[in-house]
Parts: sequence; structure tokens; C-alpha cells
Amino acid sequence: MRKSTLKISALGLMLSFVTAFGQETDSLTVKNALKEASKTQEGVKTVTSKEDNNRNVMLNAANNTSPRDVNIGLPATVGGITILENDLPTVYFFWPELPNKTWRQSVGLERTGLLKMDQLANTMGDLGFAVNSYSQTGTKDFKLKGKFTTSTFGWLQGDVNASGPISKNGWTYTVGAFANYDPSTFKLGFNRNVDETKIFRAGVTKYFNDDKGKISILYKYADSFNAGNYAVFQYGAEGKVTELDNFRIGRDSYVVNDGQIRMKDILSGQDYWAGMSGKDNRTSSHNIDIFGNYLLNNGWNFKFSTRAHFATARMSTIIPLSIFNADASAGYTLQNGQAYSGPVGTQLAMHTPETPITNIAGRFSLNKQIGNHNVTVGLLEQYYNIDKFTSNRSFFFQTVGAQPQRLIGPNTDSYGFYNYNVGGEFHSGTENKLSVYANDEWKVSDNFNISYGLHLRNQIIDGQYSTTPRSPNFVFGANDFQNIKENWFHIAGSLNATYNINKNFGLLANFLYTEENRRLESYSQPFTPDTGKIKSPLGAFGVFWNTNFIQLISQATWLTKNGYLGRYNLVNPNNTTQVSVAQVDYSIQTLGWTTDFVLKPFKGFNLHYLITFQNPVYKDFAFDAFGQNYNYGDKNVVGVAKTLMEIDPSYTTGKFRFWASFRYFSKQYASITNALYFAPRWETFGGVNYTVNKNINLGATVINFLNQRGASGTINGAELITDASQYYGRLLTGTYIMPLTGQFSVSFNF
Repeated sequence: MRKSTLKISALGLMLSFVTAFGQETDSLTVKNALKEASKTQEGVKTVTSKEDNNRNVMLNAANNTSPRDVNIGLPATVGGITILENDLPTVYFFWPELPNKTWRQSVGLERTGLLKMDQLANTMGDLGFAVNSYSQTGTKDFKLKGKFTTSTFGWLQGDVNASGPISKNGWTYTVGAFANYDPSTFKLGFNRNVDETKIFRAGVTKYFNDDKGKISILYKYADSFNAGNYAVFQYGAEGKVTELDNFRIGRDSYVVNDGQIRMKDILSGQDYWAGMSGKDNRTSSHNIDIFGNYLLNNGWNFKFSTRAHFATARMSTIIPLSIFNADASAGYTLQNGQAYSGPVGTQLAMHTPETPITNIAGRFSLNKQIGNHNVTVGLLEQYYNIDKFTSNRSFFFQTVGAQPQRLIGPNTDSYGFYNYNVGGEFHSGTENKLSVYANDEWKVSDNFNISYGLHLRNQIIDGQYSTTPRSPNFVFGANDFQNIKENWFHIAGSLNATYNINKNFGLLANFLYTEENRRLESYSQPFTPDTGKIKSPLGAFGVFWNTNFIQLISQATWLTKNGYLGRYNLVNPNNTTQVSVAQVDYSIQTLGWTTDFVLKPFKGFNLHYLITFQNPVYKDFAFDAFGQNYNYGDKNVVGVAKTLMEIDPSYTTGKFRFWASFRYFSKQYASITNALYFAPRWETFGGVNYTVNKNINLGATVINFLNQRGASGTINGAELITDASQYYGRLLTGTYIMPLTGQFSVSFNF
């Protein structure tokens, strides 16, 4: 699928009062729930918490740049888990400005937690989980905190924030800097680092008298470059892959060695070169936040958050499509004219030139405890403008191995490129979302709690797109564009209930519903998308059991979502040099059962265990390609394991804390035909933290300490494969988890 190859390796967290299927939790989730339980009357232990601090959501097995996805039985998006900062999305839409271009886990954030599905549905009207973070504001006392991180591969990350008073009348300041220089675990032929990101923050905070609240004005500047990578491997029976002699999975780069792609501007027709590093693949943004709260005289707490976000996005991407063998007579040569024979990789190159993006957003809410009700009402406004987004396309061939060389073929130009702008994209215009919402947490009795919410949203799209087919060397003409005028109304909300049969054991039931239509981005290709209502109902029922030694939750969940819009770069299985772009509308349905517990058998030791069984399948999945009709209804969803397991032991003694995290994925299908799949695998993390004193901490983490070398995710160009045995021994490409990596950090807080 277009863009889906950028997915982050995902495994989730099951959260205590949330209805999500295939999700996971760790010990901190239940600990926080127990803290809430301790506040209830007569010692009755229930589960209620809006937001959970969660260590494991930040442990990403694929890279160092983004939090891990939280699995709900549906495919991960390109943008990964939704990220909020100060109650507003860090980016309005993840393409072409990915969230990790402007947000990183940092000491510049006062706190970071995981917003549960019902809260996201009630406050944003969206389906899924979200990382909810809050910027460090000014402090009444001087505070200095920082962190330095490095790794066995030369990763360098510096992060510092200072805050303190300006005057005695409540004015304070905050200032911080984050710099990341990460070569990852493989060596590019054209740049030391795979990720270079700088984020600078500065702001002031005014505290109101009598502890009525505060208001903060913060500025953030971000500048980020990131390059991806893929693995080449030999595919075999039972989903197992074998490393090549000339390519180490996770250690070698499959990006063309000079990092250059040749494009044709789809608007002007100008030919140009773009790089995978530097200005051609760098996004910068300016962000101004004004947020805070004020306690009104009638007891209502007025909370507000506003943002003006201005970005300039540029993006260079290379996606492998297929590999075929060519002998000397096929006519492929290296750039120096030397004849080439052997495996040839077909590559898709995409480049988005400088694209201005504007996002203006604001959230305003009132909250009050009224008897047994905790009531919140709010207003959310989101305005988004993107000016002439284009994705220029070209294709080229390269050798297969570490730091491959570009090839000139019989059907390419003299630079080695062909099919300029086949599948190219364009859209331009604005989106506006205006929402009102309300939710209530009602303590009906000591044993019975209900939480419910409603979100009403109006979405307007006003822009331009084109249905003109993109043939080779395509360039838009003045009359190729047409207007988009859409106005949609959406309903979202949740109803959750818990009932304690006794003070330790109880039942929970949940219902969640969200609606959406399309986004401006849905009009990028030369198709008018189906703009019917996309509905996502979710229901769950389960039990919980809490004692001093064990906290357990077991829950069954059903979830369905229609209106998926997939864009696939298809490779003809009968002629691997022939490619086509197909757009598919389909649905996904999933049913699952999750059991999660935390065991504390003795002082200092904590064991979290989770297991999920799920069965996500495609529905209404049909399309035409290469003169044939394909129907993949009831096939298993690509990249989502049917069995997920997480084991998280930890032990604290004195100043030391030892911990580990084991995540198990059963086999994952790598093609929509389900013919190809990856064998089961483990993702492993471990580490030790040492508290030097109250101000300084040391940490060491090992990623993939079992040194798993297999691939994961999807296999590019395999969408139409039906007979896996024909591919045994063939060279394929795909994504992978990081190889064995050691990371070290020093943190200070004064």
C-alpha cells in the first residue's frame, strides 16, 4: 500500500477502563488504576482512570524517533499512534508532515501519558489511542533537567530544559533545546545520520493570584530530516527468511548509494534531482501555543489551549517494489556503462517539493464536580490549509546488496529513470472541523460507576483535485483541476460501566462509536473517493479482579470499521517489471479476547503479563488489475498478528532497578492474498537503571537482546502473489526490527 510501508512495528497496551480489542497494558496502568481505587469509599476497588503514564508505549522496536503503535486489531496508520500536545494534535494530518517531525519524547515535556480510546472518542471524535503530552511551563522555583543518550551505533541525543521565576508577581519562564543525531543501525552511502532533528522551546507563564490558575505562551521551532530503510532477504517455507551473504538485515542500507532521485515536477514539468538528505527531505515548523486554566468563582474550571502552527514540508521517499534476475543480454548497465547481470531491484521514488501547511486550532472546556458527577463540556476548532501538495513519482532499477548502485535499463532514460509521475498525486485546499462535546463520570453508588460522553462535529472540505489519469511523463494542464466542496456531520461517543460484585471482583462493559467521511488527502489520486459515512462501532465485556498480590483484567471485544481507502502499488505476478496503482475501498472486522494481569509476589518484584487472541479480517475487498478481478474478502489483515503476548518483569533493590520486556507476535501475513507471511517472532528489551542521588540517574537499555534477525511488516510487490512456494528461495524486500543495540543515558534534575 502507498505509504503503508512506513508503518511502525506495533504492539499494544490493554488499558483498564478502555474498550479496545487487541490492546495491551503494563504494570503502570494497573498501578494507576489502583491509586484511583484507593480513593473510593469503603475500600471498594474499581478501575477508573482517564490517562495512564506508560513506559512501554515509548519503546519502539523499529526506530528511535517515534512511540510504538498501540494495537486495536486494525492496521497501524503511517503516522502511527495519535500524538497530542497540550490537548491538541501535534499535526492536523500526518502526511506530508509526520508527527515525529515536530514532536519527540523530551524533558521539554512536563508529563506524557496514554489517552484511552473512550477519551479520544469523546474529546476528538476519533478512533484509537493517543499519546497525550503537556509542554513544560514556567515554574515558580528554578528547575534544570536534562538527558544525554548514546548507543553502540553512535546515536547522540542531547535534551535540556530550564525554568524559573522572572518576577515576584507570578511571571515565570521556560526554555529548552532538543538535538538528535541518529545514524540508526545501518550505514547510508550519502549521509552519516538517518535522523537529524532539532527542537527549540521558549515561553513565559503567568500564575494568577489565589491559585486560580495560569496562562502560558510558548514558542516551538522544529527542524527534522529522516530517511527510511528496508531489508533484502531470501524468503523460505513457513515464513522464515534468510540473510544474504552481501546484505545484513538491519545493518546494511538498501537505499541507493548516492541518495539521489530524478523527478519531473507534476505542476511545471521541470526535471530536477532531489536528495534523500538535506533540504529536499527536511520539514521545519513554527508553533505558538497559548494555554492554561482559570478557576471561576462558581467552581467551574475553565481550561483553554490554542495553537498556530506553520510548517514547510519536504519529503523524499524510496520504496522497493520487486526483485527479478537479469542476464547479460537483458541490457542493464551500471552508471559507468559496465554491463550488469544478476538480481535487479525495482524502486519507486516519491518526492514532495516545498509545501506550506497552516494549522490553527483551539480547545475550550469547562469542568466541575457536581455531587457524584464529574462533568466536562467543551468546544474544539481545527483549521487546516495545505497549499498545492504534490507527490512527484519516478521509477528506477538498482543492484541488490548493501548501498546499491543505480542501473540504466533498456526502458529507462540516460539517468536510469522511467514512468515519471505514474501514480503522481495532487490536492490543495482547506479543512475545517468544529466540534462540541460533553462527558460525565457518574459514581452511581459505591459499587457502580458509569462514564459516558458525546462528540458532535461538523467537517468542511474546500479545495481542488484532479481526476486526470497520470500516464508516463504526466504534467497537469490548466484545465485539469476541479473543485471539492463537502460538508459532513459526525457523531462520536462512548458509554462505559463498571460494577463491583465485591470489593475485589467486578464486571465491566463498554461501547464506543465514531464516524468520519474523508480527508482532503483522500482526493490525491485521479479517483473521486467514496465519501459515504465511515462508522466504527466497538463493544466489549469483561471482568476485573484486584487484590494486594494480583490485578487482573479479562475482556472480549468486537470492532468493525468500513471505508478504508487503500492505494496499492501492484506488481504483475506474470511480469514483475509491470506495475499498476489500484485504489480499493474495504472494511475490517475484528473479534478478540485479552487477559492482562500484574503479579507482585514479594517486595520489589513486579511481573506484568498479557495475552491477546484476535481475528481481524478484510470485508468487501475487491479490485481490478492487469485485466483480472481480485477479491480478498475474509482474508486476514496484513501485518496484524492473531496472538499477541507481552511479559514485563522488573525488580527494584536499593538504588537499582532491573527490567525486561518480551513481546511476542504470532505469524503475520505479509501480502493481502495471505500467501506470504512472516514466522512468529519476539521483540525484546531489557535494562537497568541506577539512581546516583536525588538529582542524577543512569540508564542502560538493550534492544533486541535475543538478536532476532527476521523481517516484519509487509513484503513490497507481493500483493497479488497466490502461490508462496513459487517464491521460496526468491529475494524479497520488507521492513524489520532493529538489530541488537545498546543504549545508554544520563539524566539530571535539579
